Amino acid sequence: MNGLDIVTSVLILSGSALALTAAIGVVRFPDTLSRMHAATKPQVLGLLLVLAGAAIRLRGHSDVGMLILTGMFTLVTAPVIANRVGQLAYREHNVREDLLTTDEMDDSAADPEVSSP
Repeated sequence: MNGLDIVTSVLILSGSALALTAAIGVVRFPDTLSRMHAATKPQVLGLLLVLAGAAIRLRGHSDVGMLILTGMFTLVTAPVIANRVGQLAYREHNVREDLLTTDEMDDSAADPEVSSP
């Protein structure tokens, strides 16, 4: 086993561990916003680590380009999807108000004339 095999193994195992923690977070977290956070951040990083490990293992192969495109597509789409899911959850009132520190989407908080006595 050479050094590149060790690096590849570490990247793939750590990426898989992050994906596992994301899956556990989606199941265990109490509300939609927390689940959305668990489904995006560690999942994307885990996928990127697995793709990096696969790219090192397949170096020089034509499939490395496809792995790079997959990683770039994930980086572009994951924040957009998370934003839309968060907005929908807020609009549908599937957010636990006691877990919010600041409600930036509240209309009365955005308009100072409405909240003044």
